[in-house]
Amino acid sequence: MSDATQARVAVASFAVELRDVGKRFGPVVALDGVDLAIRKGEFFSLLGPSGCGKTTTLNLIGGFETASRGTLLIDGQPMGDTPSHARPVNTVFQSYALFPHMSVADNVGFGLRMRKVPRPERRRAVEEMLRLVSLEGFEDRRPSQLSGGQRQRVALARALVNHPAVLLLDEPFGALDARVRQELRRWLRRLHDEVHVTSVFVTHDQEEALEVADRVVVMNHGRVEQIGTPADVYDHPATPFVFEFLGHVNRLPTSDGGEAFTRPHEFRVERVPAAAAWPARFVHGTAIGPIARLEFALEPSARTVNVELPRDDYRGLALRAGDIAYLTPTRRHAFGS
Repeated sequence: MSDATQARVAVASFAVELRDVGKRFGPVVALDGVDLAIRKGEFFSLLGPSGCGKTTTLNLIGGFETASRGTLLIDGQPMGDTPSHARPVNTVFQSYALFPHMSVADNVGFGLRMRKVPRPERRRAVEEMLRLVSLEGFEDRRPSQLSGGQRQRVALARALVNHPAVLLLDEPFGALDARVRQELRRWLRRLHDEVHVTSVFVTHDQEEALEVADRVVVMNHGRVEQIGTPADVYDHPATPFVFEFLGHVNRLPTSDGGEAFTRPHEFRVERVPAAAAWPARFVHGTAIGPIARLEFALEPSARTVNVELPRDDYRGLALRAGDIAYLTPTRRHAFGS
């Protein structure tokens, strides 16, 4: 196989590629040399705080923005200035973007009607999509007659009915309450596994990204901090930013004057002194379900340390405010600080 053929095969295995992509809005650098390769059929999450560049990345893929530099390919084809309506993608927004005057069935079938798909074929496709998103029997309802979660499932059905090469999801559950968000993200993962569409999911919610994605890219200030599986980025963070962004973190002093990082669940707590343990004064604790969350103040610095233990372990310690306990990290993450 020639080098050129090998290159074409490699490109063809990716649904989306960004090569050294940059984007400026006047003096503001939104993206600075981003490289991404999203595999076909993958559930890929763009994760980071507000202003990190994740939504700009999604907008570039969708054709709502144009890159200032670099190359964007979808299914191996350079997009360049290809307008959004000519790209093999569909987008689901946080705001649903449903037509309020149309029925559920008409909303789902809108794209097919614009493509002049015959009515019988359109009806069958809409029925199949509504079955897929568990909304059979809702065909004649208006969006105002649906819950927020149901409206978002209609928006997903409308996007999927066109069989896009890439499904773009822009914080799709951001307007929903926590319980519904949790239910829908699990449902979305099951839906993805059934339809196998390449999905690019933007969120600032760490738990959401880690629960649903095959791989996650953590972004900060327009740059890629780390790409990997949820387990990779959580257990083996590449940078202090990734470590601190993905959950609560304790900063602990090291013997050389630097700092090491430890997550709250990475401690052993004892009532008697132990080798390499820090003495700490117990401040308070709260048991929520099976987990207890404890706060200590290191001796003598009074630096706050947060610890998570199984509830039964916490109760067995019988700690009262002001008691001295001994904290031993079971794991430390050092980044040269």
